[in-house]
Amino acid sequence: MNEQLKQRILRRLEALADERGYQILDYVEFLESKYAQRASPTNLFARISEGIEDTMRAARIPIKAVSATTGLVDSAGKVMKGVAAAAESVVNEALQAATPPKQVPPAKEAKDDSSTS
Repeated sequence: MNEQLKQRILRRLEALADERGYQILDYVEFLESKYAQRASPTNLFARISEGIEDTMRAARIPIKAVSATTGLVDSAGKVMKGVAAAAESVVNEALQAATPPKQVPPAKEAKDDSSTS
């Protein structure tokens, strides 16, 4: 989809209530299942969030509760991403501290040719 069309759709969506937004999402997912290859989310928390959202919507839980819950799960995902990045940094620093520095071999002394003359 071209960028201009995406922006036009987004402008229209911003004016709608959440309930209408979910109706549009249902329709888009229907079109996607019928005509396009489904691009499933790669992020674990995004998959969890979508699963929770779909389950809550199927149970006819109020839209505000669904939005709040998915927002909370998304926030948890961001926190966990930060924790993972911090842990990776700690591990990298520990590995650097544990690795002995490379020793440069001493340079060979050049022969002094002036003493033979």
